[in-house]
Amino acid sequence: MKTLYLMRHAKSSWNFDDLSDRERPLNGRGRTDAPAMGEALAKRDIQLDLLVSSPAVRALSTAALVASVLKYPHDQIQVVEKIYQADVNDLMRVVHELPNEATSVLLVGHNNTITDFANLLSPSQIPEMTTAAIVCLRFATDHWAHVDRTNAEYYFYDHPRHKE
Repeated sequence: MKTLYLMRHAKSSWNFDDLSDRERPLNGRGRTDAPAMGEALAKRDIQLDLLVSSPAVRALSTAALVASVLKYPHDQIQVVEKIYQADVNDLMRVVHELPNEATSVLLVGHNNTITDFANLLSPSQIPEMTTAAIVCLRFATDHWAHVDRTNAEYYFYDHPRHKE
């Protein structure tokens, strides 16, 4: 069994005209929402074997904030260049290349691709992922290279504005 958490980066700031898209930081809400989603994962007793992120500052900051809450070592966050400006095929290649030793993986990326990718894999329809939203999918396989919709199970969708 493999478990994949797909997360859209938290809310970013548009206040820095001199920064490239890749360099945009999180805004205040993003810096609050990312650890809140880490707490939501922690309440589910989720322990990650691997955390991979886009190299964009907003995505990597989101990954680091979630990692802090989950006590995942920051120096073990894997930055994967092709997640930035990826299409669904790029994300599928990233997932198919994950090490099989990892059974529980969080991938932090960008919309619209992250929502499209979740819907490509999920047997249930996923709404457009808001910033900092997380989708959890489980796959009946021991090999990441075999992950696809045919062996997928939708487990949950959560976002910062979700109220229990």
